[in-house]
Amino acid sequence: MPQDSVRRNELIRAREVRVIGLDGEQLGILQRGDAITLAKEAGMDLVEVASTTEPPVCRIMDYGKFKYEQQKKKQEARKKQAVVQIKEIKVRPKTDDHDYDTKLRHIRRFLENGDRCKISVFFRGREIVHKDRGLIILERVVRDLADVAKVDQEPHAEGRMLQMLLVPKK
Repeated sequence: MPQDSVRRNELIRAREVRVIGLDGEQLGILQRGDAITLAKEAGMDLVEVASTTEPPVCRIMDYGKFKYEQQKKKQEARKKQAVVQIKEIKVRPKTDDHDYDTKLRHIRRFLENGDRCKISVFFRGREIVHKDRGLIILERVVRDLADVAKVDQEPHAEGRMLQMLLVPKK
């Protein structure tokens, strides 16, 4: 039996079950066989809704409709779930003002859409000696985006890169 499925009819293990009818009324504690017969007479299934109680609670219902409604609820929950992505912007220590402004607009757009943004300063060759220039650029980004972003991960060096993570302000 699959992990996510619910026990129904003959798959119910308990000898006695507390039965709830079609309209939600309590039918009392019945033997499993009697409860299954009652459900079959109504043209429905006996579905175990609370297996941890003593005795287990079973409901007389249409199992196919129950599974369909559960699937629809899962789809709705998935639809409402927000997917946060991490967008990355790469700059160099020698990035000019116009290019910087363009990248800043991109970062602002990402943050306003609710995404996180990783800013990487990439050093080539001997530029690695001037990590202070990279830090100046990252501080400038933080200063320019203070209205929409806050720093989630302080600037840190990884090999030939300085990286920082920004998250949108609520």
